[in-house]
Amino acid sequence: MNTRSLLATASLLLLLTGCTTVSDGGDDDRDGPATGGASAAKRWQPRPGTDWQWQLSGRLDTSVDVPVYDIDGFDHSEETVAALHRDGRKVICYLSTGAWEDWRPDAGDFPKAVIGEGNGWKGERWLDIRAVDVLEPLMAARLDMCRDKGFDAVEPDNMDGYKNTTGFPLKAPDQLRYNRLLARLAHERGLSVGLKNDLDQIPALVDDFDFAVNEQCAQYDECADLTPFTEADKAVFHVEYELPTGAFCAESRRLGLSSLRKKYELGAWREAC
Repeated sequence: MNTRSLLATASLLLLLTGCTTVSDGGDDDRDGPATGGASAAKRWQPRPGTDWQWQLSGRLDTSVDVPVYDIDGFDHSEETVAALHRDGRKVICYLSTGAWEDWRPDAGDFPKAVIGEGNGWKGERWLDIRAVDVLEPLMAARLDMCRDKGFDAVEPDNMDGYKNTTGFPLKAPDQLRYNRLLARLAHERGLSVGLKNDLDQIPALVDDFDFAVNEQCAQYDECADLTPFTEADKAVFHVEYELPTGAFCAESRRLGLSSLRKKYELGAWREAC
């Protein structure tokens, strides 16, 4: 019997006795899903078509009548998260996990050796995701912050460095290993976690992540690549910047995506499908 079969059998036996499985926190480069220390049954699982608001800049507008808010984890307090919860919202903690940002309070904790080329945004540079021994404690501390502020989930950004010019010879297996590590760290803290972009690796990672976040799949005719998430009954939170809603909403509804039109600065403004 292979490892997956053994795990499946053990899980079934535990389920029949009323227990839940807990990962031993083993190798994050394994083939199976990064379930981590918290039971999947206890984590928030957003479903396809769930409406949302994504705001990463400007004064937070909490008046948008949607069940999910995705906001910057550093910029917002425990009190803000609690207020959104009182209004019946789930709250996602945005973090950049694949790129260094020079304005973050922990920016000085990153050794120069792991900081690479710019990623096209002011003050941001790609990270050497192969340096897991360096990055794991830094990312664990950030996820501790999200948990301690009461967030329900995390959106780790810049998850496809291997497809970009980073200054490091990153390969697909490096990205898979790092992304699974982040999923495990989030799950160990009871947080749901979304796969940001990284379309080519969705088939390998859909079981590790609880939802997806995508930018511009309609513009580049890639939205069908996200169907493994919706087929698994997991939400896909999707944004377009340059297309009018009339150009993508019909297809988004057909595919079960949670689609918005936003401006690049990701302020409060939104147009929903």
